Amino acid sequence: MSDLHDKIDKEKLPRHIAIIMDGNGRWAKEKGEDRLFGHFHGVESVRNIVEGCAELGVEYLTLYAFSTENWDRPEYEVVGLMELLVSTIHKEVESLNKNNIRLHVIGDMSMLPAYARKELEEALEFTAHNTGLNLIMALSYSGRWELLNAVKHIAYEVKQGRLKVEEIDQDTLQRFLCTSGFPDPELMIRTSGEYRISNFLLYQLAYAELYFTNVRWPDFRKENLYEAILDYQSRERRFGKTGEQVATQSLGE
Repeated sequence: MSDLHDKIDKEKLPRHIAIIMDGNGRWAKEKGEDRLFGHFHGVESVRNIVEGCAELGVEYLTLYAFSTENWDRPEYEVVGLMELLVSTIHKEVESLNKNNIRLHVIGDMSMLPAYARKELEEALEFTAHNTGLNLIMALSYSGRWELLNAVKHIAYEVKQGRLKVEEIDQDTLQRFLCTSGFPDPELMIRTSGEYRISNFLLYQLAYAELYFTNVRWPDFRKENLYEAILDYQSRERRFGKTGEQVATQSLGE
């Protein structure tokens, strides 16, 4: 184990880490290769980081694999990504099961080709009883799509008389989000030097600590994950309170 790994306080791990895996295309371009070459190598990073989170005892890991906006990319890239997704899940599902990792998917599944949906559904079923790390893949996902979807469902419930307008609160909205079964992320990591959240978990990231690194996703490994977690552990999480209030509260626990 590395020095960085040993410095991590296991008592103060973020329960939920969310990652925007950025930079596959640029990484490939810098090597004079096709964008799909970058996506292909990005899979190795996914494997490495999933393993790293499982070893540490992180409970939830959400990976932004494909946004609703990504459908607008050149057709060859979209098709290539879908084929890569299917072949990767097919290859990795045994390993997920062996490591007690449960797979979840959030996003607009109706947009995915039938063969991709079938592979995903089988993997979800296959890992459904696992009790270790929850690996959440955000596929064909965007925060605005999710919020719009939630509002439509709430409106429908009101229309059907199952919900009163005055009863609608934050819990109601949360219940209709794709992530209703998961805690909000405490740490969001974005690779490749971009400083934005790109329509990712807009509601859920309200109080997440944001960590940006210049490392391209295909080069991101456990050591980089440890750096992000150590940075998170060095911050004071106040949730709108003052530092003094947080300190007093901690003493009282």
